[in-house]
Amino acid sequence: METTAIDFKIQQVEKSRVEQLDPQNIVFGSLFTDHMLVADCINGEWQTPEILPYGDIAYNPALASLHYGQSIFEGMKAFRNVNDEVVMFRPEENYKRFNISAERMCMATVPEEIFMGGLQKLLELDGAWVPDGEDNSLYLRPFMFASDVYLGVRPSFNYRFMIIMSPAGKYYAEPPKVKIETEFIRAAEGGVGYAKCAGNYAASLYPAKLAQEQGYTQLLWTDAKTHTKFEESGTMNVFFVKDGKLITPKTSTTILKGITRDSLINIARDKGYEVVEQDVYVKDIVDGISSGSVTEVFGAGTAVVVSPFSAIGFEGKDYELPAITDKSISTVLKNGLNDIRKGKVADTHGWVYKV
Repeated sequence: METTAIDFKIQQVEKSRVEQLDPQNIVFGSLFTDHMLVADCINGEWQTPEILPYGDIAYNPALASLHYGQSIFEGMKAFRNVNDEVVMFRPEENYKRFNISAERMCMATVPEEIFMGGLQKLLELDGAWVPDGEDNSLYLRPFMFASDVYLGVRPSFNYRFMIIMSPAGKYYAEPPKVKIETEFIRAAEGGVGYAKCAGNYAASLYPAKLAQEQGYTQLLWTDAKTHTKFEESGTMNVFFVKDGKLITPKTSTTILKGITRDSLINIARDKGYEVVEQDVYVKDIVDGISSGSVTEVFGAGTAVVVSPFSAIGFEGKDYELPAITDKSISTVLKNGLNDIRKGKVADTHGWVYKV
């Protein structure tokens, strides 16, 4: 993707903090790179973006986003490939999805030159923060929030767009044990389930907390009307392997169109697996685990990449899944995805964006 050139105001740090990065001991979302991007949209006009030393921001207590929830974000990653080059994976898809979220939340859309150009500039400055290691990456977090100082229910006239970056390692130390949620809902038709808005995640915290108190790592969400069909799992799309087929719920206004999800579907088809996007019923999967026809269930997303589940809880009973091996479809797909990202195989889809 070619991006129109734009001038950025850049204030560099006097001394990098990169020596704080220990690639062997990375806690997700806890350490941030030297710089961040800030761009303000004032009355519909985008101002010159600035790259500043990473630090706190201060706001008026009447900030509109604090009261009415106009806040969206994306999650993406940069990698260090086998040639020691810094690359991003499908950033143009994150850019498109970001603005889909913005439109749904009645927010300003961000110009490509600020979103893509900002990522490029930040990674040029903070490329040393991209860690080595098979499971390591640099997590990129573009986000935007309403910046009006006004108490009144209406769309904000002003917005602040920012990008921060954080070294990331393996998200789950062990395969998650998940619970099928049949009381609370994540999203309903006509709502904002397909948007990456902050409120979606806030609403999920309470049911997830209850599940964790019962010994589960995460939830498997079901549809709002009947609780009979699977939708997502926590911050992940979900896949099932049944009778050798790779099955995943078809996307809708209640399911986020995951970029990792789409990538895995393409890789699976490239490798000759049959992939089916359809309604996936709870009963069919629970019965399939019991009978042995369902051999794998795994989550997929930017943060977790591919995360096989160890067990699924439903109506007070845990259904154990077979142990994952090197020949498991989830393993093959994860390795295939990482090989493209790391430059170990040819990028035939044009997904890798060199910085």
